[in-house]
Amino acid sequence: MTVHIPSALSSYTAQQSEISIEGATLAEMLAALDRYFPGIRFRIVTEQDRIRPHIRIFVNDVQLQDLSAPLSKADTVYIVCALSGG
Repeated sequence: MTVHIPSALSSYTAQQSEISIEGATLAEMLAALDRYFPGIRFRIVTEQDRIRPHIRIFVNDVQLQDLSAPLSKADTVYIVCALSGG
């Protein structure tokens, strides 16, 4: 599957904005991503295995919040960081 990385996390992926990776679930995909790019999973998922409040993950234009959600090789995953400021 193809995972699109936001620019805020691209320092973990050597500035790559698109990664091809595998995983049967969202959790497995994030674990695989962390094996290739150590530290990135912690920026996306809390210690309680929940997606961080400022992160949104979309699979084929559908937002997912459950790490056990199934994925397929044909899926396109977008990781989005919420913007804030004042």
